[in-house]
Amino acid sequence: MLHKFLSVVAILVLLAYAPLVQGQGWSKGTAPLQPLGSQYFQNQYLANPAMAGIDTGLHVNLSYRGQWNDVPGSPVTKAGTADYYVGNRVGAGLNIFNDKAGLINRTKIAMTYAYHLPLNATGKDQLHFGLSLGINSERLDKSAIVGEVTDPGIGAFNRRDNYFEVDYGMAYTNGSLTLQAAMPNIMNNLRKQEDQTIDATTFFAAAAYRIRLSDAVPYVEPKVCYRGVRGYDDLVDIGANLVLANEYLNVFGMYHTSRNCTIGAGFNYRSIAGFQVMYTTQTSGLKNYSSGVLEVGLVLHVLK
Repeated sequence: MLHKFLSVVAILVLLAYAPLVQGQGWSKGTAPLQPLGSQYFQNQYLANPAMAGIDTGLHVNLSYRGQWNDVPGSPVTKAGTADYYVGNRVGAGLNIFNDKAGLINRTKIAMTYAYHLPLNATGKDQLHFGLSLGINSERLDKSAIVGEVTDPGIGAFNRRDNYFEVDYGMAYTNGSLTLQAAMPNIMNNLRKQEDQTIDATTFFAAAAYRIRLSDAVPYVEPKVCYRGVRGYDDLVDIGANLVLANEYLNVFGMYHTSRNCTIGAGFNYRSIAGFQVMYTTQTSGLKNYSSGVLEVGLVLHVLK
């Protein structure tokens, strides 16, 4: 009981000190100012490596996000993850993330090790730890350049070394309550400030609680997230996921303190597959220049 209490306290302390964490960053990070909407409910592994293999079986997630209107050079984000509960409290994951905006094309590939520690005999209360090791590549797309593609500056940019990255996360779950905290790219502390990139997540924390309702409407899950973003004000996301029709359908919404919101709906078939559609409105400062973004996500659950 004491071990369980101390573990929960450690998570709460980490969450409480989230606003004080400074200087962390994704050196050449691919996490945008507006993260994929899938990370809030459908694929939490995107935001926290501790969530890899948290459920039995193999879970494959695919996400695609693009501008609602066809604007040349507008950002396009693609992500694919696979996580699996290996056994003996161990989970493993693969995370592939690509973000293209204008001429810059960023790709990150990371492998994850997660450990899921039961805190009592029933295994309902668990503490989760995750560590991701990855490589991030950032290149200019020569095919999209209007001008002299032989410019020495272009070649110098594309000859830069790839960056090694380390992400760490932890979480506490008890079947209803989920507390999370994650620190992307710990290696960033060892790099020069000029090598760090703005518009990148420095810290992520979240708290969610499932409220059981009925057989037809199984539960609603309110959630609040905190995101530190290098070069910007810290952001808070507040919303909820409502699960309907015996867990076949869900609708959710998140309000972001960047004064925009994400809404979505999905269909899930008997814990075998799911499909989500999400729309994120543009942040307040850019509403006059471009529309919001549309995102689709697909998840497959196999080997259960």
